Amino acid sequence: MINKSFPYKRFRNIGVLTVVAVYFLILVGGIVRSTGSGMGCPDWPKCFGSWVPPTDVSQLPDNYLEVYKEQRVDKNQKLAGFLDKIGFDEVAGELRDHPLQHIETDFNVTKTWIEYINRLVGVVIGILIFLTVVYAIPYLKTDKSVFYLSLLSFVLVGFQGWLGSIVVSTNLLPVTITIHMALALVIVALLQYAVIRSQAAFIAPRFKASKQLLFIIVLVALATFAQILIGTQVREEVDVVAFEMNGSNRDLWVDQLGLSFYIHRSFSILLLAMHLYMAYLIYKLKDRQLNMMTNWMMVLLVAEIAFGIIMAYFAIPAFLQPLHLTIATLLFGVQFLILIFYYYASRKEVQKPVVVLN
Repeated sequence: MINKSFPYKRFRNIGVLTVVAVYFLILVGGIVRSTGSGMGCPDWPKCFGSWVPPTDVSQLPDNYLEVYKEQRVDKNQKLAGFLDKIGFDEVAGELRDHPLQHIETDFNVTKTWIEYINRLVGVVIGILIFLTVVYAIPYLKTDKSVFYLSLLSFVLVGFQGWLGSIVVSTNLLPVTITIHMALALVIVALLQYAVIRSQAAFIAPRFKASKQLLFIIVLVALATFAQILIGTQVREEVDVVAFEMNGSNRDLWVDQLGLSFYIHRSFSILLLAMHLYMAYLIYKLKDRQLNMMTNWMMVLLVAEIAFGIIMAYFAIPAFLQPLHLTIATLLFGVQFLILIFYYYASRKEVQKPVVVLN
């Protein structure tokens, strides 16, 4: 008999809450990008040298633009020197020569507080993931992987925070933004796996494993992951176009985009076909829980494609940009959830262990 003890429920609840919070942070991050608030705070972890940002430019010294530019450049030079020492000469050169790091960022109270709220949400998530690690300690007795997955997530969140400081110091260097996004997806996947694995004993084997279906699910998840990263590249191109056109003539932005946009748009057709085939195979299993997950996957896919079409043909509405990104990450999350659930539900029948986490 399985004992659903308090520590078990506590870990499950904090894990689910943390996953939801990470998705919320991705939404907030999208709002930061769509409003051009990424450099609302020109330093890190403080904001204009303070833990609580200013509300008026009069609270800043007259030479604040030059001060924070010099701080950014100095930090980048130190990082470039480190990269040189470990053999990443090309990356170091790109970082050292990145022209945007020399652009001074004027104070804008709205953008400053949008970015500051983004950082506060990040701090909350750091606390939640720390609690996830603490609440996973009992699993060292029953399933060490749950604890180490939680611990790895916590370490990666710390690295993500440091990477965020590099994004700021380089004034949104494109490659750092892409890595930042990829790492966010990895953290979500690790947390989801930790939570589902902690409940694996309660997932009854119900059908025979199919290597074909397992391969398709993995392929769709990886393709979606790649599509999100390509989309991040497109978003970076949009930022460049917006900067060059001084934020005006949005109806002309799409025409100025490069190859990444056309790859992203064309690849979405292939992704649609892959999703339809994956859904067809899953529906054939006639499993209620898998069907429900697949239904959500298809709803998210339709919404994602619809938003993409609207953005391409209606001058990239700013309010749709964070929604487009968030739905894409939710889509990947549901796919990964289906993958984990299918893996455990298609295992051979085994005796379920007694879960006692006192």
